[in-house]
Amino acid sequence: MSTQKERMLAGRLYKAGDPELQADLERAENLTVAFNATPVNTESRMKALGELLGSVGEGAYLRPPLAVDYGYRISLGAHTFVGTGAVMLDVAPITIGEHTQIGPSVQLLTPTHPLDPAQRKEGWESAEPITIGDNVWLGGGVIVCPGVSIGDNTVVGAGSVVTKDLPQGVVAVGNPARVVKSL
Repeated sequence: MSTQKERMLAGRLYKAGDPELQADLERAENLTVAFNATPVNTESRMKALGELLGSVGEGAYLRPPLAVDYGYRISLGAHTFVGTGAVMLDVAPITIGEHTQIGPSVQLLTPTHPLDPAQRKEGWESAEPITIGDNVWLGGGVIVCPGVSIGDNTVVGAGSVVTKDLPQGVVAVGNPARVVKSL
């Protein structure tokens, strides 16, 4: 019998109310509060961020406030910038490449829930990973849905909702986001 955390890490249905997962959420919330409350460009802010996230590349910069589920499932590439108000719900891995620019109020959402109402009522949920390539630009307010990959050098216009994979080297806009131009 696997634990709920093992089920979550394997990408299977799990129950988030599990005590082990709740302890992980509490840890992430405490580290997020510390990161969000720490003065700019201080060693203590970078320490909190390093403890919170799975990995932080050299020269990466995040502007608070930041919201996460677990934190340890987020990988942030070198020289990447994340604007204020980012929401990264990392029930599944969130991988962000190098030299990527993420505008304010961007949401990266890996959790999903069963369509079956009985399963939802019982508290089951799951997640699908998000992968964002190198040198991507996500405009302000972009929402990236579970299971989406965005290719290198792609630009996503402000306010877009990305529901499907985007190839490299394109501009996509809208809800749902559609490719409007090759770069």
